Amino acid sequence: MRHLKAGRKLKRTHSHRKALLRNMATSLFEHKSISTTEAKAKELRPYAEQIITRAKRALQREKAGDLPQGQTIDVHARRMVGKQLMSKAVIQELFDTIAPMVEDRPGGYTRIVKTGFRRGDGGRTAIIELVDWSAPQDGPGALKKSKTYAPKPKVEEAPAEVVEEEVIETQEEETVDAEVQEETTEEAKTEETVEAEVAPEEAPAEEVVEDKAAPEEVVEDKAAPAEEAKTEEAPTEEAPKEEPKAEEAEAPKEEDKKEDKAE
Repeated sequence: MRHLKAGRKLKRTHSHRKALLRNMATSLFEHKSISTTEAKAKELRPYAEQIITRAKRALQREKAGDLPQGQTIDVHARRMVGKQLMSKAVIQELFDTIAPMVEDRPGGYTRIVKTGFRRGDGGRTAIIELVDWSAPQDGPGALKKSKTYAPKPKVEEAPAEVVEEEVIETQEEETVDAEVQEETTEEAKTEETVEAEVAPEEAPAEEVVEDKAAPEEVVEDKAAPAEEAKTEEAPTEEAPKEEPKAEEAEAPKEEDKKEDKAE
């Protein structure tokens, strides 16, 4: 049993675990935020914060002038940090940018945000980031405030004289509107009368045209009796021709009767 043994081995040897933390700390200071597993993030957090604290104290000593004679920067601190980081550019970034930013912060330079489970093996994932470089909207959410309505401005009562003047102005405007309406109605009436006078003058022209067309109808009526007379005369001419035929048809019948009687 591992009683009183803090920390996580991460299933690695001592040298492998040390190299892992060095690489992760270098990436964190370079990119200000990295995504990893929850266990690795929890192991990296104290390791990275100790490095930041060393850089912050070196900056404070440089400002206070507590360095050995002839030195303007804390060389010893940079050499100790150089053993734990993998890039000279990142060391320069740590002492020139990150340390001045967290100078007034008493610890707690990083934040871990859990992001759920990894799809492949179901491992817990998380994001570790530097607090001073996180998005401004991060942090505790603000509660929605109820809508506040501005108070209605107080309406000052106008003096009586001003009210009377406004009433008089409104009455004058109403009278002007009434006069304008009367004028428009009179104009409309005059236009109607003019149209009524013009209409009878135009009517006779139409009647004359109709009267001119009337004789044509009369001509047609005259032609109609002639045709009727012809139709009536036609059967009278044919009637005499048909009568002999009837007599001829009756004659043989009488002869037949006489012959029958003779027999």
